[in-house]
Amino acid sequence: MQRTILHVDMDAFFAAVEIRARPELAQRPVIVGGAAERRGVVAAASYAARRYGIHSAMPTATALRLCPELVLLPPRHDHYAEVSQQIRAVFERYTPQVEPLSLDEAFLDVSASERLFGPGEAVGQRIRREIHAELGLVASVGVAPNKFLAKIASDIDKPDGFVVVAPDRVQAFLDPLPVGRLWGVGKVGARVFERLGIATIGQLRAYSPRLLQQHFGNFAEPLWQLAHGIDERPVVSEREARSISQETTFPRDIGDREVLRAWLLDLTAQVAWRLRRHGLKGRTVQLKARLADFSTLTRAQTLPEATDITDEIWRVAQGLFEQRLPHPLPPLRLIGIGVSGFDAAPGGQEDMFAAQGRERQSRIDAVMDRVAERYGRDALFRAGGRRDHEA
Repeated sequence: MQRTILHVDMDAFFAAVEIRARPELAQRPVIVGGAAERRGVVAAASYAARRYGIHSAMPTATALRLCPELVLLPPRHDHYAEVSQQIRAVFERYTPQVEPLSLDEAFLDVSASERLFGPGEAVGQRIRREIHAELGLVASVGVAPNKFLAKIASDIDKPDGFVVVAPDRVQAFLDPLPVGRLWGVGKVGARVFERLGIATIGQLRAYSPRLLQQHFGNFAEPLWQLAHGIDERPVVSEREARSISQETTFPRDIGDREVLRAWLLDLTAQVAWRLRRHGLKGRTVQLKARLADFSTLTRAQTLPEATDITDEIWRVAQGLFEQRLPHPLPPLRLIGIGVSGFDAAPGGQEDMFAAQGRERQSRIDAVMDRVAERYGRDALFRAGGRRDHEA
């Protein structure tokens, strides 16, 4: 059966949420980030700010030099998580097959929903309208036969974009696009393509997989498939997932260990919260780090007992980050954390004092979750997170 996949991407999400709260800033250049005097980093930039060349992960001091009249707002990451849940509720009116990629983007498989709500194009338009009418936010949507095409489509005409890639128009859509649109083509890959005289996806399609392998090794086959619009990956909802994970991709590589550590702590807190929300506990914690050349490092550790306790997951994540990654650490393009092993059997008898400590941590997490549900996830936060580091 031909699939219909949507990729919904919120436009300048953090900045848009802040401007919604302060409408007088609508036409002004706005960034969300840390103070310049504390080595702050831009977490998000409005489109008015982007016209000055400002982008996320840029040092705040650099952004202020580019635009002295910039409005700098402190980040409220837990509030953004709450708004993200409201957006997710809109998605789930149309399909249970929702795969979140981050707080501001998700894949939706609406193939089985078309009999109820009409074609994917109509579903995508309804989702955009409802997000704007109910939440006052703008989303860009791509509609296509697979995840790869849908994600490219959502990015083509931002902001407030809506692009449909029909199954019989896949190559007409892809061929004129720069080859850098393909997933995994970083600086190294771009230099290889430049040497080969390949500028567009259409030009890449003229190369055989065998010839590409001489230059790209094992990466040749995935490149060839993407250039032909082939992507068989299903949309995997959290209910079906064998792991719960959260990751973030930086527009510019980050080498500051303290900033990366702060991001990792916030990601860990989000993963633990999602585990508790779904009534899941896992035994294996996995750290993911992607370098500037798109090589990916994964490090994992299995616990003797399954857990959903934030501090237990954080201790493992921090250990993997500090002890199992290279020293010195190269700049990272992406960092993420995941928990799996939901169906693993429990370990042996637990020490009584350890059990009391875990029960106490569970109560703390439960209190934090209840406070967050009632007053927003900014009412409480853990020391050492991104706000502490102004990232």
